[in-house]
Parts: sequence; structure tokens; C-alpha cells
Amino acid sequence: MPIKKWIFQYSIAFPILSALFSSVQYIKGQTVSYSVTFGLTWAFISIAIFATRRAYNFKQNIDCQLCNDINGKEAQRK
Repeated sequence: MPIKKWIFQYSIAFPILSALFSSVQYIKGQTVSYSVTFGLTWAFISIAIFATRRAYNFKQNIDCQLCNDINGKEAQRK
């Protein structure tokens, strides 16, 4: 499995998702502490679901166009 590549991608996605979820909750009128907790929790849940499914597809050798499109070079080879 390309673990290093996935860890790098998720380490970029986690703070972006956290900030997005947190800012939406803050704009909706929630407190800062609740917004940050909400953002961190749901960013982790989202990434965990996506990573689990991605690992399952990799192990089952299921072609995933979204996963392939993340890295343009791999998508062009197929």
C-alpha cells in the first residue's frame, strides 16, 4: 500500500477540513470551543471513513477513479 502518499494527503486534508467545519459552525453562531471540537471530530471521522474505504479498495484491487484522479500521473498511465 502507498502508505506514505496517503499519510501526506491526509495530513493536508485534515487541517483544511477542520478549518472548514469549524468556520461553518462558528458562522452559525456556536462558541469557538464547540466549533473547534466539532471541526476536529468531523474532520477525523470523514478522513477515517475515506481512508478505510480507500484501503479496502486497494486490498480488493477495485479501481477507484477518484483515488486515481488525486494523482494525475497515475491516472494518465491507465
